[in-house]
Amino acid sequence: MTPLLEIRGLRAEIAGRKILQGLDLKVDAGEIHAIMGPNGAGKSTLSYVLAGKPGYEITGGEILFKGEDLLAMAPDERAAKGVFLAFQYPLEIPGVATVTFLRTALNAQRRKRGEEELSSPDLLKRVRELARKLGIDPEMLRRPLNVGFSGGEKKRNETLQMALLEPLLCVLDETDSGLDIDALKIVANGVNALRASERGMIVITHYQRLLDYIVPDVVHVLAAGRIVKTGGKELALELEATGYAQYQNVAA
Repeated sequence: MTPLLEIRGLRAEIAGRKILQGLDLKVDAGEIHAIMGPNGAGKSTLSYVLAGKPGYEITGGEILFKGEDLLAMAPDERAAKGVFLAFQYPLEIPGVATVTFLRTALNAQRRKRGEEELSSPDLLKRVRELARKLGIDPEMLRRPLNVGFSGGEKKRNETLQMALLEPLLCVLDETDSGLDIDALKIVANGVNALRASERGMIVITHYQRLLDYIVPDVVHVLAAGRIVKTGGKELALELEATGYAQYQNVAA
């Protein structure tokens, strides 16, 4: 069976600085993969390259998404195909109501796929149902996107976006950043509700605590731009106890 995502020998740099240096990764549908590693290892770069953020030069390797060349696709095409990136620090967009943003994003993807746009009443009904399931205050939908939101509200809002857009690959870039334990549990519950046999997830994090709530199938250690060890969820506990120094030596 064709993997949902397959990365082979990926090399990437920005402004002449080499960051990813021969990264290999395979994610099957239905799996959650955690990627852990020290600062500067290339974790966020991997997420940006998958989403198609400008500025990164691919100098080697390939990325296949459902067997297709992901690197040949524009960012909006990747999104329409089912790739979603949840940012470490979600952007604020003053003057644009959250529900307006959600409607624009969903209908843009539907148009790209040749599907009929959802009417405003149908979309609003769907968004309200999802918000209720995720414990999101309906008042938040009327507020400008992420403006004045707490860290937990911003991350819950991204979980709402994921639930609405129904991507096939969710990439969560340090989604636990800046969250207290209560907000972390709420966001993790929302992410867990999206687990499905057709959907894969990549959870990027520094710390084991997120993986107490979003339990991965596979854990990878990323150091110096490549994956240097892969194991089960017990590997995250090992990293919490011993740190990353030994893996940086392996990468070197």
